[in-house]
Amino acid sequence: MSQVEIQPSPSFLGRQQGHYAFAYEITITNRCSEPVQLLNRHWIITHGNGQIEEVYGEGVVGQQPRLNPGQSFTYQSGALIPTRNGSMSGSYEFTDDAGERFRVAIPEFVLAAPESLH
Repeated sequence: MSQVEIQPSPSFLGRQQGHYAFAYEITITNRCSEPVQLLNRHWIITHGNGQIEEVYGEGVVGQQPRLNPGQSFTYQSGALIPTRNGSMSGSYEFTDDAGERFRVAIPEFVLAAPESLH
């Protein structure tokens, strides 16, 4: 049951306190034939220097959205990293109405300050 679609869309916000600030919008769409609920998140943030940071937590932006078939949920969040570029990937854990848990990969997306692109 991995018919949940994850669409990330990052953007650069500028420099803040010596770090590079990025916003990202994530749209989660339930393409399953039954409702699903997002339980947990796992992020892998890779800085431009190769350092890896992992983040685990319940839900997203303080919510554990329940999505009916065909329904989408969009949220915005952000990341501060010490390098001008990096990437993010990870997974979300969902459950269905039968209590079966499953993970869906978050496609890797690039975090890049405009001056780092050639």
